[in-house]
Amino acid sequence: MNIIEVKCSRDLKRFRELPFSLYRNDPRFVPQLRKELKDQFSKKNPFFCHADVRYFIVEKNGKIAGRIASILNHRHREFQREEAGFFGFYESVYDKDVAEALLGAVSADLKNRGIRIMRGPMNFSTNEECGFLIEGYDKPPMLMTPYNPAYYNDLMEQCGMNKAKDLNAYLYDVRDKLPEKVLRVATIAEKRGITVRPVDKKKFSAEMLVFKDVYNAAWEHNWGFIPLTDDELLCLGRRLKQIVVPELTLIAEHKGTPVGFLGMVPDFNVVLRHMNGSVNPLSLLKALYYSGKITGLRLLLLGITREFRNKGVDAALFKAAFPAILKGKYRNIEFSWILEDNIPVQRIVEMVGGRLYKKYRIYEKSLLNRPEY
Repeated sequence: MNIIEVKCSRDLKRFRELPFSLYRNDPRFVPQLRKELKDQFSKKNPFFCHADVRYFIVEKNGKIAGRIASILNHRHREFQREEAGFFGFYESVYDKDVAEALLGAVSADLKNRGIRIMRGPMNFSTNEECGFLIEGYDKPPMLMTPYNPAYYNDLMEQCGMNKAKDLNAYLYDVRDKLPEKVLRVATIAEKRGITVRPVDKKKFSAEMLVFKDVYNAAWEHNWGFIPLTDDELLCLGRRLKQIVVPELTLIAEHKGTPVGFLGMVPDFNVVLRHMNGSVNPLSLLKALYYSGKITGLRLLLLGITREFRNKGVDAALFKAAFPAILKGKYRNIEFSWILEDNIPVQRIVEMVGGRLYKKYRIYEKSLLNRPEY
């Protein structure tokens, strides 16, 4: 077995391509577009402006058997004030030796840089995909949510990793109308001067910056939260702009001041599943065909500023989005992800009618006075 730090474009390509072979026979796997993957691991990604990342692959019997990234996010250290580093983009065969080699490479790298806690998976941060799926394997992953074999969690436990936090995903089956309680609370919010409007795609970059301000204010006290930079938010916006539906991407205001937002995106995984990571005439035809078969939405963004919580802003946002949900003939909506101990948001989702259907787990391990793997 051989552990290799990625130093050249050839090995970085092997790193990126591993999931395509590892999940080759898994019908639930959804490959990202290779061009997006290439950009994600390049200097085009603004995450690298405030983070140091190293990549490792493991070869066993001459074949690549696993990969991992070691991530030192300086904004996390500054904002959360803890000496924590992260592992991400973990993929491997079911082999404890391979898992130990991968985690050991990150552990050694982080310890050498003075880090006290190793946590993950983060791809690259809590603002992106994070956690290993631990419950809900019977349903395919929605857009920008993790998917992995169940044995990953066995490997983490075998390697001495401990639970840091679970993340929940809820599913709402769309009905003909919202629950009366939601409509009643929304009416109260409207009487208090709350108005809701769709984003203007002609001014999409400016609207995304409005989202950023509300998002950062709404989530700043949450576990693991890192404020989005302007460049990160605009980068996310460029990825999503083509599939954003303005009537499902809403801003709540009070006397002209943004106080809340809601962003739902169609589950484009339905399309990506058939493109196999490639953009060519055939895959584009498949994209055109399968885009008409999307019946799910993912609630990707939801935030309300602290002073306007528990005042019905969330209900007003759901009420405003509901006509577009019915018009689009969407059958279900995933609310994800939600911290396991974020009871207020869980109650909001349950009020709408959502039910817990998936869980993801983030692991951690102390690096203080511990031997390497």
